[in-house]
Amino acid sequence: MSEARFKPGERVKVMEAYPLGHVRTPYYIRGCTGTVERICGAFPNPEELAQMRDGLPKLPLYRVRFRQKEVWPDYRGNEDDVLEVEIFQHWLEPAEEGNDGRPR
Repeated sequence: MSEARFKPGERVKVMEAYPLGHVRTPYYIRGCTGTVERICGAFPNPEELAQMRDGLPKLPLYRVRFRQKEVWPDYRGNEDDVLEVEIFQHWLEPAEEGNDGRPR
């Protein structure tokens, strides 16, 4: 099993990749930055399982919280509305910091 790379509260960015095949990371969330809400455990990689492979080693699965305004810039709902998505570790990278020192 791979060790968890991120902890709850850390800012992460979802890779902006568009591979062919059975992909478990929603298209609309790729390239977005959010905050790790929790580690859900470690599970076989479903992208590998779909190819009839064993999906090992198990990968950490995270629940990541995104502000809806950051996912959909035209979102007209409450500023505090969030979207939570469960994402496997191989799709996540540390969020970069902007010139103001805040994660982007």
